[in-house]
Amino acid sequence: MASLRFLHVFSFFHLIINCHSLSTSSDVKLLVGKIKPSLQGTSESLLLSSWNSSVPVCQWRGVKWVFSDGSPLQCTALSSPPTQWTNLSLYNDSSLHLLSLQLPSANLTGSLPGELGEFSMLRSLFLNINALSGPLPLELGYASSLSDIDLSGNALTGAFPPSIWNLCENLVSLKLHGNSFSGALPEPALPNSTCGSLRVLDLGGNKLSGEFPEYVTKFKALKMLDLSSNVFQGSVPDGLGLLQLETLDLSHNNFSGMLPSFFGESKFGAESFQGNSPSLCGFPLKPCLGSSRLSPGAVAGLVIGLMSGAVVVASLLIGYLQNKKRKSSIESEDDLEEGDEEDEIDGGGGQGEGKLVVFQGGENLTLEEVLNATGQVMEKTNYGTVYKAKLSDGGNIALRLLREGTCKDRSSCLPVIKQLGRIRHENLVPLRAFYQGKRGEKLLIYDYIPNISLHDLLHESKPGKPALNWARRHKIALGIARGLAYLHTGQEAPIIHGNIRSKNVLVDDFFFARLTEFGLDKIMVQAVADEIVSQAKSDGYKAPELHKMKKCNPRSDVYAFGILLLEILMGKKPGKSGRNGGEYVDLPSLVKAAVLEETTMEVFDLEAMKGIRSPMEEGLVHALKLAMGCCAPVTTVRPSMEEVVKQLEENRPRNRSALYSPTETRSDAETPC
Repeated sequence: MASLRFLHVFSFFHLIINCHSLSTSSDVKLLVGKIKPSLQGTSESLLLSSWNSSVPVCQWRGVKWVFSDGSPLQCTALSSPPTQWTNLSLYNDSSLHLLSLQLPSANLTGSLPGELGEFSMLRSLFLNINALSGPLPLELGYASSLSDIDLSGNALTGAFPPSIWNLCENLVSLKLHGNSFSGALPEPALPNSTCGSLRVLDLGGNKLSGEFPEYVTKFKALKMLDLSSNVFQGSVPDGLGLLQLETLDLSHNNFSGMLPSFFGESKFGAESFQGNSPSLCGFPLKPCLGSSRLSPGAVAGLVIGLMSGAVVVASLLIGYLQNKKRKSSIESEDDLEEGDEEDEIDGGGGQGEGKLVVFQGGENLTLEEVLNATGQVMEKTNYGTVYKAKLSDGGNIALRLLREGTCKDRSSCLPVIKQLGRIRHENLVPLRAFYQGKRGEKLLIYDYIPNISLHDLLHESKPGKPALNWARRHKIALGIARGLAYLHTGQEAPIIHGNIRSKNVLVDDFFFARLTEFGLDKIMVQAVADEIVSQAKSDGYKAPELHKMKKCNPRSDVYAFGILLLEILMGKKPGKSGRNGGEYVDLPSLVKAAVLEETTMEVFDLEAMKGIRSPMEEGLVHALKLAMGCCAPVTTVRPSMEEVVKQLEENRPRNRSALYSPTETRSDAETPC
């Protein structure tokens, strides 16, 4: 270990010496002469084609420039001499420095050149989601101004160079997710390095091995740590629990032993630690039996207490069963268990029609009313039929009759139904009641909301259909995002929607959006749940990771929302289209092509652009970037739905329609019953 540390220190001083002996050639020459050929590899990149003398340096794609005094290079109107002459002067200007290199999803196929370390004022390096290969160059540690590095989603290999930690002083975010880095993580060259600015460290999805890098527990500013899907082993150090982490993922390694007590541990569910050694224990996983953290006396006291409690519980249980046996035998053994927030209604005085479980807002429903309601078919799916049902008092409800064989058995289905019945949010259509008949038939009972679907609003031509300007579209998108964010974070355990598409969004006359069909895949048998995912693929909303794993998760919901947001912005149907479904419309690919061809403004729906002077100022461009971020192929690159809500709220359109304001503050009102 001593000799290894010596090598790291030697490497560190070697970098310092080399930093003083770097060539004084301009950053422009370096970018064109060394960086461009290396990043392109054997194929031409359309984005890099702008890096030539016929295009003003200030217009080169993916780069930003700054002078030594901190002033940015800006494009100004040039008359004479010509632009090319100005470029030639900038080629040799040593006071012009590269500030930012951002080329995500640019089809780069080469390798990372060591010359990247020669840019003394480079702050951000974003080359994520490309096909770059080869090692991470040691010289990258020369670029002492680097604060943000994102190289995730490439094919980089080799060991993690210790020189990267020399950037600790300024480094804010380091993302290397989804590459093939291997070996143990080296320690920083300087002892007691704290990386005081580092907030994001994402090394997941590699082949890194060895024990947990304990020096990470000294990074006190760290908010997000992802070491998932590597081959780390050993214990998780107690010091990790002292960090004020907001996001943690240690899943799919070989960690063992007792987990530390985390600061704000309720933030981290079992999914943060799944896929490790079966011996990994502690909250939120299984308790650690016989842990050395409890004295033998404490363990003995706990066992005695549990045994005493078991005797009391057994006595109460026997009394309860004897009392129950004396009751009327009308109820069968598999009757629905009465919950805290719902009531049971027997089927008409023991006639055997089944049970009706009502939730908040459905207390006035009776089983007789539900079964005698006259129905009108509204929609048919592969797992059931939706009816508009008219009650005897003139009111309407929506009934979803689940097709026989699609739903799980009662014991598996009911807990999920009760969980769904407790969800109340203004952007979600509430479940009011659930009926299960004696023959197994199942009905989900919702409010009937006479709204038009977002799909029809965007794609159907009907007389009197309201115009969808950007302000109205933004309001719809924000409502959907708020509903999804509540599903993901507003419950004890996240609820995954699993079937996000424009047909499952209802929009009222004030352009207020409500999501339907959330969580239904949880009550379906596996074959039907797989059909839902398959349909999502056909409709263009399926996240790429679901090709390998069919179980939806919050990040796959985020991907589907990204497609939905692109659908709102572009006015185009995703997925298969045409009468025969022969053409497949890939919305993210259309946006990428438009960016490469510099026709980004042409992707927006003309109806959304009406009355818009500046798409940038009105938030359309930002919303497009947000949608593409949600559709990132690498799951960890996608934002959370809470982040999506925040960004949409911060980038509201300036030119709002008259119908936007009256209900804009509805989210601050009481949740409807």
